[in-house]
Amino acid sequence: MLSNRLRFTHMTRMIAAAAATLLLPATAHAQEIDSGDTAWMLTSTALVLFMTLPGLALFYAGLVRSRNSMSVLMHVVAVACLASVLWFVVGYALAFGEGNAWIGGLDKAFLRGVTNESVSGTIPETVFFMYQMTFAIITPALIVGAYVERIRFSAVLLFNGLWLLVVYFPVAHWVWAPGGWLFEMGIRDFAGGLVVHTTAGVSAIVFALMLRNRLGFPHELKPPHMPGLAVMGAAMLWVGWFGFNAGSALAAGQGAGMAMTVTHLAAATASLVWMGIEWLRHGKASVIGIVTGTIAGLATVTPASGFIGPMGGFLIGIAAGIVCYYVTQLVKQRLKIDDSLDVFAVHGVGGMLGVLLTAFLASTTFQGLGFAEDMTATSHFTVQATGILAVGAWSAAATWVLAKITQAVVGLRVSKEEEFEGLDITAHGERAYDL
Repeated sequence: MLSNRLRFTHMTRMIAAAAATLLLPATAHAQEIDSGDTAWMLTSTALVLFMTLPGLALFYAGLVRSRNSMSVLMHVVAVACLASVLWFVVGYALAFGEGNAWIGGLDKAFLRGVTNESVSGTIPETVFFMYQMTFAIITPALIVGAYVERIRFSAVLLFNGLWLLVVYFPVAHWVWAPGGWLFEMGIRDFAGGLVVHTTAGVSAIVFALMLRNRLGFPHELKPPHMPGLAVMGAAMLWVGWFGFNAGSALAAGQGAGMAMTVTHLAAATASLVWMGIEWLRHGKASVIGIVTGTIAGLATVTPASGFIGPMGGFLIGIAAGIVCYYVTQLVKQRLKIDDSLDVFAVHGVGGMLGVLLTAFLASTTFQGLGFAEDMTATSHFTVQATGILAVGAWSAAATWVLAKITQAVVGLRVSKEEEFEGLDITAHGERAYDL
């Protein structure tokens, strides 16, 4: 079922084989369930969900004004629930069901045919279903950071539901499902640099442009109301990211161990680099800056984490800290785009950067696992760049169309009066505490 011209490393073959079993009837599964692999994947599933609830929710809530903190929590929780139901109804089938190069079929809609006996590689298929669901949850939740403090709640629900159907599910099939056109080209996206971070980042900046800037942006906005809350959320994201990257090995083995190692090295290195740049430029190192660097390092190492070694993780951390920092300055200060919580600069640019660096840092020169036997660094780079261009273009175009549809159906932006008063009370009738 896998392309004959590709000979992946042992790690990649194992992952591809696990995914390929999803296209076979349950009776055809030859492998038995491994309790160790299953235990690790159950743990990883919980860790990735922990990234969104509560990690991302608290991180974002701490970065906005107090009068909008509850609305951000509501957005993240509601999107998580919406994505879960859509994944069950049709998402899993469209992403991993048997179909064509562009989209899966509906054979596994509502988990038809999935029983206690269904196996994916060495784990129950229900565990694979749940693990992949957590990725479908966090990806649209990332986009929340682009439109905080000024969007209608009805628009959040409608846009993200459509976005999952049109962007996330198809792209997951392109990249991760045997038969997907980018999968067959030999694309390497271990844990979501394309599927998660590029789709979310590109969509975020397009949506932010269409929604327009918050009142008073950039000079009259107040700083984050509770940096400590943001730091706690970022710390939860860091811990949960081990399930995100090391869990993508789909087994408890050497591959998961190396993915965890390089993930931590990249995060720590990027944090120090970001902190150092701020310290040199402004004379002070901020806590929001260091944890933003952490997220940049984590996002950037994600696509490479299963293919690189410790040196690659270290180098990715340096690149992430420098590149993502300066892109945040470019987007907000030079271009004056209110991507409120830096989704594009940190997640989008970080994910794309990591996808490109994989083409070089997978080399054994940098302690990586090596390339496919018939691929050079140059040809691999071409494949990776093709994936970025295709996924980025599709995400941007689809987001523009879906935002237009959302605008026509329910509207996008709250009134100036509602924005001034804050979405907590105007949209949800609640406040975190008295102002």
